[in-house]
Amino acid sequence: MLTLLAFVVALGLLIAVHEYGHYRVARACGIKVLKFSIGFGKPLYSWRLKGNPCEFSIGMLPLGGYVKMLDEREAAVDVAERHLAFNTQPLRSRAAVVAAGPIANLLLAVLLYSVVNWSGLQEPRAVLASPTPGSVADRAGLRGHELVQQAAFEDATLQDVVSFEDLRWRLVQGALNGQDLRLLVSPASFAPAVNHPGADAPVRELRLALAGLKGSDADAQLFRNIGIVGPWTEAVIGPVATGGAAEKAGLRPGDIVLRVGDTAVIDAQQLREAIRASVPSAGDSTSAKPQTWQIQRAGQVLALEVLPVPQQEGQLTVGRIGAYVGAPPEFVTVRYGPFEGLWQGVARTWDVSTLTLKMMGKMVTGQSSLKNLSGPLTIADYAGKSASLGWSAYLLFLALISVSLGVLNLLPLPVLDGGHLMYYLWEAVTGRTVSDAWMERLQRGGVAVLLCMMSVALFNDVSRLFG
Repeated sequence: MLTLLAFVVALGLLIAVHEYGHYRVARACGIKVLKFSIGFGKPLYSWRLKGNPCEFSIGMLPLGGYVKMLDEREAAVDVAERHLAFNTQPLRSRAAVVAAGPIANLLLAVLLYSVVNWSGLQEPRAVLASPTPGSVADRAGLRGHELVQQAAFEDATLQDVVSFEDLRWRLVQGALNGQDLRLLVSPASFAPAVNHPGADAPVRELRLALAGLKGSDADAQLFRNIGIVGPWTEAVIGPVATGGAAEKAGLRPGDIVLRVGDTAVIDAQQLREAIRASVPSAGDSTSAKPQTWQIQRAGQVLALEVLPVPQQEGQLTVGRIGAYVGAPPEFVTVRYGPFEGLWQGVARTWDVSTLTLKMMGKMVTGQSSLKNLSGPLTIADYAGKSASLGWSAYLLFLALISVSLGVLNLLPLPVLDGGHLMYYLWEAVTGRTVSDAWMERLQRGGVAVLLCMMSVALFNDVSRLFG
């Protein structure tokens, strides 16, 4: 129920803001608006405002919306009202009306990001877990339990890293833009469960070679290749699934894992990697290697035999124990002042927009997988998950989707706002409008491309959620 409610609220808000952008600028340009609808199909509810000729309505199918304006191309217009028709307006006014919808979505994203910045957000501290063996972070010399103080791309000036999510965002940018990331790290200020060999290391600067990565998929595998999957957490056992390998081995919530075999366990990430690697090979899904775990329980040290269960993860076979591994990370409150929070909102909206365009470009050129496309099922799933985490997470989700909606609608694809802007650019350059014949061909082509995109996105949704 929460997922459905969060999805409907998100969709309704984003569509309403988009269409209101068109409506508000149309009114400002002196264009008569006949109808403002959120959703398509038979109206569920309609109303009019006093002194306003526009009819406002909520349609039965909430998968879009529209603003219907007086236009000679759609119906006969009284001579006395011809100056109020959309098609009689100067080019700059028509372009402004069309562009107003996507711009409204981008402005909404700025506002949402700013509100979260002003109110403060609890985020994990930028303390690194043990890097994935053989990863970029491992080759750079990271060993885990380092605090990232500052970061910068290549030769730029180092800037403070306020949280792990801040660092994670920079990693995505570096991987997709093909830029190396410099880190200034120091030993974390709190003591780990076991003595770490780098606990007394000085502050040092190192470089993550992100330029050599194939950042085609901004997913969990990308972060595994980088080697920074999550923040540092203690190697403690959380909730244990009934009948799973952990329960059969005698593990209980709260057990602290000290060693796996002869290897001392530094943190939860190292333990998770040891469990994953317990399967002999990627092609062998029939057996896993039993592991002797040394654990600490209520002040006592115990030895348990753990036999992870092989499970398929994409094309890989990995070990699983049927228990949550890791304690909650240490959190910090990230909060900005009025002007800095607004500036950070503008910067994040710009960064997300440019990265979205780059990812779309990579998909068009075949450098990135079409699996990155998401449809309504995935959006609904994330809406519910973010809402369950609190209003700040939900606002960040809304901001991300609002940016995506704004950028998508600015693409030069017929039937989208960007397609109409493309027609106006042609008109500005040549001095004449696109012919009706060409307009019809382009619209058909645009619909076909859009349907293909929607089909791929829906297939990806089904694969992710039910595959």
